[in-house]
Amino acid sequence: VQLQASGGGLVQAGGSLRLSCAASESISSIHIMGWYRQAPGKEREPLATISNIGSTYYANSVEGRFTISREIAKNTIHLQMNSLEREDTAVYYCCVWKPSGTYWGQGTQVTVSS
Repeated sequence: VQLQASGGGLVQAGGSLRLSCAASESISSIHIMGWYRQAPGKEREPLATISNIGSTYYANSVEGRFTISREIAKNTIHLQMNSLEREDTAVYYCCVWKPSGTYWGQGTQVTVSS
């Protein structure tokens, strides 16, 4: 499966962005899809996941501010990011877990200015 992430950009602290990740195949049967991010000099960290039955998981750092969702008809997942902080600056990656392996999108840069 190929993943195309979009929606990153420059935003002021306190603002919002919505990331999207379009998959090259149907996501209705994909067990888990999610978002990670990697800030300069830091390890890639998991942010949020959504299962094929709609169950969600959020990291403590983003819970209450970020929301993951799916548009099955468009084979797309989203990450709505509100109340952004400078510490949210990073490259954001979408990924999927399938029996055949883990697949990553190319990443989209999010920069939060003060």
